[in-house]
Amino acid sequence: MPYSIKDLEKLSGIKAHTLRIWEKRYRLLHPQRTDTNIRLYSDGDLKRLLNVSLLSSSGMKISKIAQLSDSELINKVRKIEDKEIQNQKKVADLVESMLEVDGASFMNLFDQYIQEIGFEDTLNNVIYPFLEKVGILWLTDEVEPGQEHFITHLVRNKIIAAIEQLPKPEGDKKAILFLPENEFHELGLLYFYYLIKKKGVNVYYLGQSVPAEQVALLSKKLNPNWVVSYSIIKKKDEIEDLLHRMQSINADGIYFLENKYQNSWEIQYPSWVSRFTDKEDMVAHVG
Repeated sequence: MPYSIKDLEKLSGIKAHTLRIWEKRYRLLHPQRTDTNIRLYSDGDLKRLLNVSLLSSSGMKISKIAQLSDSELINKVRKIEDKEIQNQKKVADLVESMLEVDGASFMNLFDQYIQEIGFEDTLNNVIYPFLEKVGILWLTDEVEPGQEHFITHLVRNKIIAAIEQLPKPEGDKKAILFLPENEFHELGLLYFYYLIKKKGVNVYYLGQSVPAEQVALLSKKLNPNWVVSYSIIKKKDEIEDLLHRMQSINADGIYFLENKYQNSWEIQYPSWVSRFTDKEDMVAHVG
């Protein structure tokens, strides 16, 4: 599929202004142009740029990178030893598989990462950043719904299988996990399910699009220690309304996780809801 320069910016993290300079100075990419002179980039351009971004992050000068062929780029990337950059490469490869709707490649990569770094590190350092990128791409209309649903279904099955393999919690601590009404992006919530259950907490997973009032009714029966939620699609005023409707939920702690775009909204939190901006910090408070 063709990509605009703004698409490449979102996918690679490299500013459009910088891409234009690199293209003019180093002939790094070779876009086609429409009749109105708008740049359109190919899948090959995207793949090349993702590798360029990784090498640039590792400290290699763009003037040197631009001289490399595609195969040389790939070989250089494979030799990067920095773990953070290696994980960025893993995320980039998963995004590429999603954009190409290549389920076999995606699952092979997923299994490969589990073998290399283990399931939990794969979730923490690869899948969660991947989910964040998918969420951003979905919000900005850079991912077709069919692409997103296809890949997220594969990830969902993997996480559910891992949850089922965890031992049954023996204690009496309880957590309710839910997504608010009209929120259907549940992979992050399943991720929390895995991490929280692993800590020995009994998880009551309500899933997608659940009215706060229904959560409140269930909380009166269960008396949970924690209630956890988030939303990537609601606007500032809708989130504030949701948080206030959580007042009737009966729990020792009610937690809401903001994504990095919501952090700038200065959402007004009522006293009964705890705001978290970091998933590790939030999970650390549960259990």
